[in-house]
Amino acid sequence: MPENNEVQRSSTRVRFPGISPRAYEHPVDRGALATLRMVPGFAQVLKAVNGFFNERGERLMALSSSIRVGENQYPELNRLRLECAETLDVDPVPDLFVQRNPHVSASAIGMDEPFILLNSATVELMSTDELRVVIGHEMGHVLSGHAVYRTMLVRLVNLQLSMSWTPVSALGLRAIIAALREWFRKAELSADRAGLLCSQDPAAALRGHILAAGGIDPSTVDIPSFLKQAEEYETVDDIRDSLLKLRNIEHMNHPFAVMRAAQQQKWAASEDYRAILAGQYPRREDDRPTASWSDDLKSAAKSYKDSFANSTDPLAKVFSEVGEAVSGAAGKVWSKFGGGGRESGGENAN
Repeated sequence: MPENNEVQRSSTRVRFPGISPRAYEHPVDRGALATLRMVPGFAQVLKAVNGFFNERGERLMALSSSIRVGENQYPELNRLRLECAETLDVDPVPDLFVQRNPHVSASAIGMDEPFILLNSATVELMSTDELRVVIGHEMGHVLSGHAVYRTMLVRLVNLQLSMSWTPVSALGLRAIIAALREWFRKAELSADRAGLLCSQDPAAALRGHILAAGGIDPSTVDIPSFLKQAEEYETVDDIRDSLLKLRNIEHMNHPFAVMRAAQQQKWAASEDYRAILAGQYPRREDDRPTASWSDDLKSAAKSYKDSFANSTDPLAKVFSEVGEAVSGAAGKVWSKFGGGGRESGGENAN
């Protein structure tokens, strides 16, 4: 049973009926996804991969090897699952499974009926408040339609491994896999914001990142020192360090825990976050069926420009200018030839 103070906090949490994922999505996430969809062959690969794999098999694997959360199995996690879905107005509520895994992580997978996998190490390490952020994070992935593309990434990586003996075929997948990885790192920033909206407790969100970064007891970690690590990482002024940073993230699907913590805390202190809590947020019912990709690309370009203004990294200018240029060029091409429509399986999962 939840403690009395938990019941009180639950009653004071704000819910967001009909919230559009645009309310919390990071502009670079939306821009990266819009650009990703313009990668040559992307739409064809998406359709082929979706037809080649059987999603029922993935769900059956979770059903047969993990514990499905419900009223009689992990009831506390089930309460959080329902609570987060209600907060973000996610319907139907995704299934949640706990799988035995020593890594602190969680994921949302599936194209038609996304479900959430929560690693046992995460459950063991984190408190109820921190798990609420994690489950809310995954609900954000589902609401934004991220699970579709993450599932595609996982399948393509597995397919690439099986085709490693055919260099030409494997090379043909590398560009799309690299683009998917770059987008998914940005999508994590959006989902972090969704987790914060479910929790409405920036301190709990920060503790979760500290634990993911290697903390055993968050009370023994000095918060200003922890966040200063992100500042030091961003302010390197040696080109060698910049190249090492680039190499480190090349094959990663997630941004670094310390950097995510800093980004999330920055958003928690923003006017945008406070406006959402006050009920001022875009609704799904107002989203255009054919929302303009050019708007997303313009927002991404602005975000790249702002990121350069706040960084001393010698490569930051190069990458921000490239990102700004690619976003702008993609927007022009799409405006001229694309007509502004979206592919099926895109933004909203409900």
